[in-house]
Amino acid sequence: MSELTHFNQSGEAHMVDVGGKDVTDRVAVAAGSISMLADTFKLIEQGGHKKGDVLGIARIAGIMASKKTSDLVPLCHPLALTKVTVEFELDADNATVHCQSRVGTSGQTGVEMEALTAVQVALLTIYDMCKAVDRGMVMSNIRLLEKAGGKSGHWTRD
Repeated sequence: MSELTHFNQSGEAHMVDVGGKDVTDRVAVAAGSISMLADTFKLIEQGGHKKGDVLGIARIAGIMASKKTSDLVPLCHPLALTKVTVEFELDADNATVHCQSRVGTSGQTGVEMEALTAVQVALLTIYDMCKAVDRGMVMSNIRLLEKAGGKSGHWTRD
């Protein structure tokens, strides 16, 4: 098992030095879901929510959040992102919105945190916009699906 890289030999937290790493194209894909009451789901699906286009606003929030990840996660490097997508899939049978984010950069460190942040903030935005009608929504299964690039190569969730 690898060691935790965000601690020095004295056990103190530090930002990992990526200065000597090669610049490579890097991509990460993350996903998650938010479940809700059927009536809440219908408001989102039909665009009938009085606050407007819930998924459109959540998409923009997720993209914006990915660009601010280093402001939120203390030891995360600020990155120049080259591409961010946030997509939604509506699951009417389960009154659930599934979210997937794909983030890319050309750099010395990966974009897993940015992809995960995009998903979480997109789901939080859905919650925020719909909480007046459904405080019982549940965000779940936030996870990394894939990462590519860098020394460790390509990884996918089984």
